Amino acid sequence: MAILGKINPLKVVKLVDFGLYLDGGSDGEILLPKRYVPEGVEIGDTLPVFIYNDSEDRIIATTEKPLALVGEFAFLEVVEVSGPGAFLEWGLMKQLFVPFREQREPMVIGRSYPVFVYVDFESHRITASSKLARFIDTSRPELNDGDEVDLMVYQRTDLGWKAIVNQQYSGVLYENEVFQPLSIGQTLKGFIKQVRPDDKIDLMLQKPGFEKVDDFSKELYERLKAAGGYLSVTDKSPSEYIYNLFGVSKKTFKKAVGDLYKKRLIVLEEAGIRVSNS
Repeated sequence: MAILGKINPLKVVKLVDFGLYLDGGSDGEILLPKRYVPEGVEIGDTLPVFIYNDSEDRIIATTEKPLALVGEFAFLEVVEVSGPGAFLEWGLMKQLFVPFREQREPMVIGRSYPVFVYVDFESHRITASSKLARFIDTSRPELNDGDEVDLMVYQRTDLGWKAIVNQQYSGVLYENEVFQPLSIGQTLKGFIKQVRPDDKIDLMLQKPGFEKVDDFSKELYERLKAAGGYLSVTDKSPSEYIYNLFGVSKKTFKKAVGDLYKKRLIVLEEAGIRVSNS
C-alpha cells in the first residue's frame, strides 16, 4: 500500500508510452507520468516517488518533492483564493488546498502562512490548515536541556516568538533573550533552554553556557587579534549588530569588554576597541 502524501519506494511494473506504472500494493498500479520518468528506468527498478491525488482525485506519483510532506509544518504562499478556500504553492503542478474552515484568518493572495499538511478524513485528500494548535504534540517532549533543535517561527506574542520544534512541538523564544531579527516562517537552529513542569518548552538561540563571560572574553580577544587588533564595535553599538558579529547578547559583550579592559588587554576608543600595546 502506498502512503498518500509521503515519499514511497515503489517498484516499476509496466512501461507505457505516457509514463510507467508502479506497484501500489492494495492501491493497485499507480501512474508516474512520462515527464517524471528518469532515463534508463526498467521494469523491476524501485523509484522513490511522492504519492498524491491529481485534479480528478486519482492517486498519482511524481519524482518531484513538495515543499512539505503530510505530517509537516511549512510556510507557504497563497496563489489563489476561490469559493471553497485557498490554494498554496507547494512545489508541485497541483496546488495545496486550504478550506475556509481551516484558515485561522482569511487568506490573501501573495501572502505566506504557516500551515500543517494532513490528509482530510472525509475527502481523503491532502489538505493544509493554518489552525496549527490542534496539530501540535502536547505530550511531554523527550528533549533535554541544551539539545539542539530545528525551529520554524510561526507566531508573534507578547512574550516573544512561538516556534515549531522538530516538526512536532511548540516552544517559546522570549523577547528579552532574542538578539537578532526574527520573522514568521523563518527556519533556524535553536536550543532547549528547559522543559518546564507543565511540559511547555522554553527555547534559546544561543547554545547554553556559550555566553559565559570568561569564555566570550577569550573569544573576543582572539577575534580582535585576528582582525589586526581593532574592531569597530562598542558598548553603544546596536544589540542586533553585536549579535550578528559575535552571536552573544549586548549584556554579555559589555561584560566581556569590561573584563578585558580591567586586565588592560584592550583600549576603548570612541568608535571601537583596540588591543593594548602595553
